[in-house]
Amino acid sequence: MPDRDPYRSASAPSFLAGRMLIAMPGIEDPRFERAVLLICAHDDQHAMGLAVNRPVEGLTVPSLLTRLGVKQAIELPDDLVLLGGPVNPERGFVLHTNDYLCEESSQEVGDGVALTTTLQILEAMASRNRRPRRSILTLGYAGWSAGQLESEIREGVWLTCDADDELLFGDDHEHKWSMALAKMGVGAEVLSPETGRA
Repeated sequence: MPDRDPYRSASAPSFLAGRMLIAMPGIEDPRFERAVLLICAHDDQHAMGLAVNRPVEGLTVPSLLTRLGVKQAIELPDDLVLLGGPVNPERGFVLHTNDYLCEESSQEVGDGVALTTTLQILEAMASRNRRPRRSILTLGYAGWSAGQLESEIREGVWLTCDADDELLFGDDHEHKWSMALAKMGVGAEVLSPETGRA
């Protein structure tokens, strides 16, 4: 019997990379309640994403850079550090516009968006001339094993939508979930908490 799973098509390796995941009400994992994530990598072996709407209480980008000993050539805005996911929460990831790219370590993950995990991006964020136009710094990531994410989407755990600058880089973290739903023409009030199962 032919394999009709759309996630196993020829385009499967990049099928969801660069797209947003929106947690459905009733998701059984409280770590992802009302979460909005960007899928940074997706192939037939795994998927990896970063939550873009879960601030770490009281931790700002300038204070984290100071702790890490990164010299700040400019006064940085007090953007909050985000919790990207439950895996490796001590590891930092920076999503940023692709006007900054580090040849050895930046990975383009969507239209105009890149992911960098090395010290160079932190130094660029704190510099006057090399900083990307927009960026977010997250700690940790979300990961799925082979076929797991596709299965969760089929079960109604997640909706997907296109990424945009405000969903990714905006600072209205409290409303990103409803903004992502509105982008799809869905009101949060019509969603049943029975739909999502992780």
